[in-house]
Amino acid sequence: MARVVVDVMPKPEILDPQGKAVHGALDRLGFGGVADVRQGKRFELQVEGEITEERLAEIRNIAETLLSNPVIEDYAVRIEESVGVEGGAA
Repeated sequence: MARVVVDVMPKPEILDPQGKAVHGALDRLGFGGVADVRQGKRFELQVEGEITEERLAEIRNIAETLLSNPVIEDYAVRIEESVGVEGGAA
């Protein structure tokens, strides 16, 4: 079984108030050196069977029609092979 990850981010020209809030909090908490923060979404899809070009095209269609708003968000689809047991924080 493979994992397909869809990352959704606001387009660069779109204001990101959540990212700005996180950036301000980093400064207030003493975490320096971070120039900017953009907040997005990550979707992990467990896909049965082989990942073919047709299956990837279907997942891109899912990303465009359901997981993102293409007017204000960009998305990227990538495959993470061999799904196993995950541990704690990296």
